[in-house]
Amino acid sequence: QVQLVESGGGVQQAGSSLRLSCAASGRAFGSLALGWFRQAPGKEREFVAVISWTGDSTYYADSVKGRFTISRHRFNSTVSLQMMSLKPEDTGVYYCAADPYKFRTPWYPDYWGAGTQVTVSS
Repeated sequence: QVQLVESGGGVQQAGSSLRLSCAASGRAFGSLALGWFRQAPGKEREFVAVISWTGDSTYYADSVKGRFTISRHRFNSTVSLQMMSLKPEDTGVYYCAADPYKFRTPWYPDYWGAGTQVTVSS
């Protein structure tokens, strides 16, 4: 069973930056594709970004392309989401996700974290 624990959420001003982190355990880190989803109030959960098992391929939602960067860190088994130029519409609960077999979008991972709240004020 894969466990995912997110950290780094908070309240930020529009235009600022924030970095989310997710610690993965329960399975060999290199065997997991890792990514992020988010859910705004009253909306469905949506895909944000995913990174392949080796880290050599990434996909992003159009809404975050050029502003967000996903990275994986083998030394501490984490995946991060560096968010820049934040907008109020980036507000939501951000969920870390993982899957040992699937990577390409549309991505439907099997494992999920509990989520961390990100609020961007204008």
